[in-house]
Amino acid sequence: MKLEEYAQYDGLGLAELVRRREVCSSELAQLALSAVEKVNPQINAVIETYPERVTVLSDGAPSLGPFAGVPFLLKDLGATEQGKKQECGSRLLRGRVARHDSYLTASFRLAGLTLLGRTATPEFALSSSTESVLTGATRNPWDLTLMAGGSSGGSAAAVAAGIVPLAHASDGAGSIRIPAGACGLVGLKPSRGRVTHGPRAAEGLGGMDVELAVTRSVRDTATLLDAVSQPAVGDPFVIVQPQRPYLQEVGAPVGFLRIAFTTTPWAPYPVIPEIADATRRIAALCEGMGHRVEAASLTVAYDDLMQASCILWAFGYDAALDTYASQMGRRVSEETLEPVTLSLYRYAKTLRPTDLVWADGVLNRTRRETGRLLQSYNLLLTPTLTMLPQPIGRYSQNVTDVDFLGFFRRCDEIAPFVQLFNVTGQPAISVPLCQSEGGLPIGMQFVAHFGDEATLIRLASALEEAIPWKDRIPPVHSSRF
Repeated sequence: MKLEEYAQYDGLGLAELVRRREVCSSELAQLALSAVEKVNPQINAVIETYPERVTVLSDGAPSLGPFAGVPFLLKDLGATEQGKKQECGSRLLRGRVARHDSYLTASFRLAGLTLLGRTATPEFALSSSTESVLTGATRNPWDLTLMAGGSSGGSAAAVAAGIVPLAHASDGAGSIRIPAGACGLVGLKPSRGRVTHGPRAAEGLGGMDVELAVTRSVRDTATLLDAVSQPAVGDPFVIVQPQRPYLQEVGAPVGFLRIAFTTTPWAPYPVIPEIADATRRIAALCEGMGHRVEAASLTVAYDDLMQASCILWAFGYDAALDTYASQMGRRVSEETLEPVTLSLYRYAKTLRPTDLVWADGVLNRTRRETGRLLQSYNLLLTPTLTMLPQPIGRYSQNVTDVDFLGFFRRCDEIAPFVQLFNVTGQPAISVPLCQSEGGLPIGMQFVAHFGDEATLIRLASALEEAIPWKDRIPPVHSSRF
């Protein structure tokens, strides 16, 4: 198989070739490493590869699992792999090696994925753009002067550039959906509790953080969700389970949906006209498919929401970094942390238990109020981003003109629609339905009721058929070499 052919397939397509013995898993792994060699110098998405794994892959019997032998990359934050580095994009953790596999990592392997390396993340996943002092800036394959999004921008750039068909991602404030929107990919943030955080933690960021992947196709997203969403031993709770596999929702009748849409953020950041117009076109398309579509708006106490979210991000952060510093034999300082991260560390030291109680109250009210507002609808449609991908450097954590709280707001200007649903726990998906006049991706976000990923997958699949994006290839892509 040639690299040009490899890059045309999604994950399930490659797995089918393996099962038919038209290609073997070692050949796919070698092609992925070849793609890294050709395009990664331009986009800086993959920060480490494991070429030694190619030689131990079987050329005979195909691997088990739905993604039999498909190459895969882990984000440098979240799910860990025993014996491999996880540095979280930080000089503080340079050289840190994980001591165990996360349950999610084990699930990735059982799904048949071949773990071949790590992708870049901003320091401790704090930015809407993947840039760090440790690994440099990750660039968007659609325009190398622009951001790939964050904090899963390394994974998104790698998938968009044809290195792998899908890659691990996590989302604490939009970190799956932002890079999916910026790079023209499918990015599903599952419901709170859908994917285990074990054994290291019960939840991440008080339930705001979830993990899954960015992909090129809805069916890959559905299949991976089937593979990794089974409750793990010791999980603190088990949410409602699907009535049938998510893959069966792909191509299934969508049914009649009530869809609200808005182009007005609940934050003081306007949507640029080109993206607002694209959102209205998708709303009209959904109406043309037979759904009831209505303009609606959400009212959110934005300032309180941002303050409460920052408290939840920060509470205990200082203790965690002090522990990391002790383990690594380093000091928390300007030499080991970027200015925004250091500001967060210092802010965390000022917090009191009463601040956490206040924040919990704000987030609880936000969840209840949002739930009431959306009771009349099955889905909410918004643009994923308010602007097209911004120039490298706009959301760098290596700045000194704002503190952590100001930086969090700065990052929110491009994605005010996404973070609310980390707070509510609802599933949300970004799908690459539109393009700008200049050819950049424009993602659309659909949000469902808690636990209802099935409806998102059914509609996203129907939209993928109505507006196919498979053949949209960025200028920097492995098939072009």
